[in-house]
Amino acid sequence: MGRLKQIETFVSVATRGSLTAAADAEGVAPGVVSRRLNALESRLGVKLLLRTTRRVTLTFEGSAYLEDCQRIMRELADAEASVTLGGVKARGHLRVSAPAGFGRKHVAPLIMQFLDANPEVTLNLDLSDRLVDLVNEGIDCAIRVGELSDSSLVSIRLAENRRAVVASPDYLARHGTPRTLADLSRHNCLSLGQQRGWMFREKDEIVSIKVSGLLECNDGAVLHEWALAGRGLAWRSMWEVGEDLQRGALVSVLDDFAAPPTGIFAVFPQRKYLPLRVRLLIDHLKHTYGNAAYWETTH
Repeated sequence: MGRLKQIETFVSVATRGSLTAAADAEGVAPGVVSRRLNALESRLGVKLLLRTTRRVTLTFEGSAYLEDCQRIMRELADAEASVTLGGVKARGHLRVSAPAGFGRKHVAPLIMQFLDANPEVTLNLDLSDRLVDLVNEGIDCAIRVGELSDSSLVSIRLAENRRAVVASPDYLARHGTPRTLADLSRHNCLSLGQQRGWMFREKDEIVSIKVSGLLECNDGAVLHEWALAGRGLAWRSMWEVGEDLQRGALVSVLDDFAAPPTGIFAVFPQRKYLPLRVRLLIDHLKHTYGNAAYWETTH
């Protein structure tokens, strides 16, 4: 408890700019504040504050220590709030990353709901299809679709991600419906490029098929639009084309060969304690995605 009180006093002095102001805030004599600071600096073996009769100034080490101490105090407040009846209250800033297409459709709208319920949280949403470095870029939580490769991160599965080969009814009327995987070679397949194959299950084995066609694009949203326009077959995620399948704008084919679903995950750096604001956001996403009705609603 003495160590925590020293840290609280240090933060109070550093943020208020004087021992007297910190002492007034805590309701103690300035000498008490001074003794706590001396004990803290003695224990750490480093000078944190340069003190004069008028003001205090942080040393280089003091500035770095202050940032860590403020984070610890915020997380402690969150931890206490999370176990206090009726006291769950998230606060602070969140940095979240998500794939561009999925993020626009299924993360950004839910973040608005989350912020409405947690008005003391501020949030920065980074939508990018590149693989962000959570630690070096200061990302609190990233949403990733598909298999995970970075074992240094903690992950929570939010939902399943199924994919299907889809086409417009007009395209199928003109070119026929593929019945086997071999039929793909006779169709115009809209792909991200030859570097990636379409995944299927055939005779209890997972196979990757390299497809070809007249059109390629490195943007999945464009492939989706081309499929709607009757330009060919596309292999798309159900989170993207589910609504189109329901209203008949697209039709799924080769369903008997569909590969097992992958996952939609929340990932975050290894931490002993996850801030309350991050936990509540993950809970909100998992609860929403876990409701089957959510995926059946127009978004």
